[in-house]
Amino acid sequence: MSDTTITTPVLQLTDVRKQYGSDGVTTHVLHGISLTLQQGEFTALIGPSGSGKSTLLNIIGLLEPPTEGSLVMQGYETGTMHEDGLTRLRGQSIGFVFQFHHLIPSFTALENVMMPLMLEQGRQTPLQRVRAAGLLERVGLAGRMDFKPGKLSGGQQQRVAIARALAANPPLILADEPTGNLDTAAADEIFKLLYEVNQESGTTFLVVTHDPRLAKRCSRIIELVDGRIVS
Repeated sequence: MSDTTITTPVLQLTDVRKQYGSDGVTTHVLHGISLTLQQGEFTALIGPSGSGKSTLLNIIGLLEPPTEGSLVMQGYETGTMHEDGLTRLRGQSIGFVFQFHHLIPSFTALENVMMPLMLEQGRQTPLQRVRAAGLLERVGLAGRMDFKPGKLSGGQQQRVAIARALAANPPLILADEPTGNLDTAAADEIFKLLYEVNQESGTTFLVVTHDPRLAKRCSRIIELVDGRIVS
């Protein structure tokens, strides 16, 4: 008797298309994108400026809908969901890391990491503090928890952003040029940290990067050109 375990993909896109405009003037950005991400994959998304990477990431992040096609997240067909359901699914399933970390300047590192949990639960709890402190320790900032972003280096701020993305323990992390604002040494450290989290927790990563050196360290590379996957 076979012991094969069938797992639901974290993400499945089928023939996704995106266009903007109306009244006969439309811009086609994505042309029939089909893509599956399984649990534990560490994937790079590369392509020239204007290739549709940001639009694709916004659609995967449930920030905007496709014009056509299907997006299934964690087994849920998102095309039939209302906005409140999409918001809930986004909060439970996706963590975001951006090139510009978007930390709240008046909050400490600990409070920034707690933010997704406070928003989800509607209040602050001791368990949230324990979770946030553990994540900051995991990213090497145990001694910087009470520091505000202005007192942290660029690399340290990005580590806080990574801890924040992991706060709700999402199955998928979308990282949009997470090292693009850092020098080479700091970029290597951040990339190494993302990969370690992937290996230790089985979290799926989709990393947009312009750095071919970093892309080659991913287990899979998806190249987008003119709104189409070419390799």
